[in-house]
Amino acid sequence: MDLLQRNKTAIGEQSKEEQLKVFKVSHDDNKLTTNQGLYVASTDDSLKAGSRGPTLLEDFHFREKLTHFDHERIPERVVHARGFGAHGYFQVYESMGEFTKAKFLQDPSKKTPVFVRFSTVVGSRGSADTVRDVRGFATKFYTEEGNYDLVANNIPVFFIQDAIKFPDVVHAIKPEPHNEIPQASAAHDTFWDFVVSTPETAHMIMWLLSDRAIPRSFRMMEGFGVNTFRFINNQGKARFVKFHWKPLLGVHSLVWDEAQKLAGKDPDFHRRDLWDAIDSGEFPEYELGVQLLNEEEEFNFPFDILDPTKIWPEEITPVKLIGKMTLNRNVDNFFAETEQVAFHPGHVVPGIDFSNDPLLQGRLFSYLDTQLLRLGGPNFHEIPINHTIAPIHNNQRDGSHRMTIDRGVTSYSPNSLNRNYPKPASETEGGYAHYTEKVEGNKVRERSESFKDNYSQATLFWNSMSAAEKEHIIEAFHFEVGSVMDRNIKQRVVDMFNNVNSQLANAIALGVGAQPPNTPSGSGVTASSPAVSQENTIRNARTRKVAILAENGFNYPELTQVMQTLKANGIQCEIISKNLGILTSSDGLQLEVGKNYVTTGSIKYDAVYIAGGQQSVDSLVIQGDSLHFVNEAFKHAKAIGAANEGVNLLRASAIKEVAMAGAATQAQLVTELGVVTICNAEDMSVFSKEFMKAISQHRHWYRQNKKEVVPA
Repeated sequence: MDLLQRNKTAIGEQSKEEQLKVFKVSHDDNKLTTNQGLYVASTDDSLKAGSRGPTLLEDFHFREKLTHFDHERIPERVVHARGFGAHGYFQVYESMGEFTKAKFLQDPSKKTPVFVRFSTVVGSRGSADTVRDVRGFATKFYTEEGNYDLVANNIPVFFIQDAIKFPDVVHAIKPEPHNEIPQASAAHDTFWDFVVSTPETAHMIMWLLSDRAIPRSFRMMEGFGVNTFRFINNQGKARFVKFHWKPLLGVHSLVWDEAQKLAGKDPDFHRRDLWDAIDSGEFPEYELGVQLLNEEEEFNFPFDILDPTKIWPEEITPVKLIGKMTLNRNVDNFFAETEQVAFHPGHVVPGIDFSNDPLLQGRLFSYLDTQLLRLGGPNFHEIPINHTIAPIHNNQRDGSHRMTIDRGVTSYSPNSLNRNYPKPASETEGGYAHYTEKVEGNKVRERSESFKDNYSQATLFWNSMSAAEKEHIIEAFHFEVGSVMDRNIKQRVVDMFNNVNSQLANAIALGVGAQPPNTPSGSGVTASSPAVSQENTIRNARTRKVAILAENGFNYPELTQVMQTLKANGIQCEIISKNLGILTSSDGLQLEVGKNYVTTGSIKYDAVYIAGGQQSVDSLVIQGDSLHFVNEAFKHAKAIGAANEGVNLLRASAIKEVAMAGAATQAQLVTELGVVTICNAEDMSVFSKEFMKAISQHRHWYRQNKKEVVPA
């Protein structure tokens, strides 16, 4: 028997389960053990010399338990520290063989397992979900050829063009080093000093200060690969590619006031939203899209396609939707999965390769380097959440936290003792081969002239925004730059964004106490890209949450009709009242309260419905909490519905003068500024249909000029 055969038949190659069967080892899964499998008699008291004496060093269970606890925290990620993950699967719509030989993109019947981690970039693990920030959207595909990681953000561009500046932008945006303030925020001097000193940030700043940076949900935000990659097919033809995730629920956001309040009321808002959606069977879905360019088209554009501060406008280079991802399973253990998962843009499979994007080139080094530190050594790939489903055969041995027990005497290549096992695979056998590209040039530290246009796409973005979105960007500048202490930096922000749009610069100056620019400038770009505006997204009421305000004496037939219709259309309903417990209707029937005003707020819902019933409404109109609930929902541009006597709560609220001019008084339906009312109605079907239509709009931004007169 030769060496290879002896290795294959060694008892050590058996699984742990098989070995336990051989040695007749049996354990009761309900019994507490040490990490060595020893049953523990007590875990409440340490071993002492007398009941009040000192703890004895020989108490191995005490030492193991405390030592493990002391070492349970690992270094948090430098960026993307706060994250939340879920499992799912991906299916391609049709074979992509024309463009790439990647096997997971060939067979529409094949489901490829995935794990996705969403994250915020700047804050620590303990920061809030709803801060203004870029969101990470990283996907690990467990393919038959090995793991493929698509490391994406919810914004398609980045702050910088060259990865050598990555430490600078992160140091600038993190809390200031002298006092570790502020947490998870760009609203401070060091960040804006970096911005005005680095004009290439202009485009990213426009996205960061837009609604994109405060998404309504992980389920309602796009993902972008940011960098330019290559697809390569079996014939060796290469195309440049950019990756997109498109949520089937559309792209929707919070408003800033709402985001700030949620950070205090429910800092886990996005985590809870994703967990609850999957737990209830409302599985988030995203379509994978690609923008493709032939290599001969590389220089056909007024921007450099390798510049990570630029988009490829979808109107010029359409997004081809090639498959769908469904997230259908929550994690079993947050630390073991979400915290220990390791993504790396260098984890690719045959058919996907890199471009000369200078930001991407740096990421290929940095991601691996940080994982070696954070996860304790080179064997982080053996952690279950990172482990490939493809077999692993190589000569890499030892190191911290090694899980594999390698056998045999050879750990080098080439070798004759083990028949040169494992052998390299040829390209025809599936071996990865980098795309052959001729590269020549002098060694220089300089940037291509094609990367030096800093403002044209920032202007394109501004031109693409709706009136409401522009107003939100201006308000964001007022908050962010208004928080800067240095007056010179404020003025430099105004002067910098005068290169984007002079009206924007004037509006910024007005809000931050700076001087408007002496000479209007702008980049001269007049084009727009409708695809970047959220006003043009999918609108769907499904999975939205409606707060129902009611008290004892509510109208049971009316309320239950509305609830049943909403739930039948995938809309979640929750009854909100002054106190938790059971409410009794005017005819003696009962419903359970979901939340009271202490445990929730309008900021946690997409719409508000006020149930009828004279006694119920008489109680609501004298409650400051219920009036605030309605006023705040109106200020945040959410759909509001009221039926029968419920309309009286609107009449008692601050929105009477701005939204109630056409309110229903007879058995008629009226919709005004996203407020839907009906009176003297028993059949609620027409009302419910109109209310769902209002909910599906997400927000009613044309209220913007009314919100100042609503106290909330």
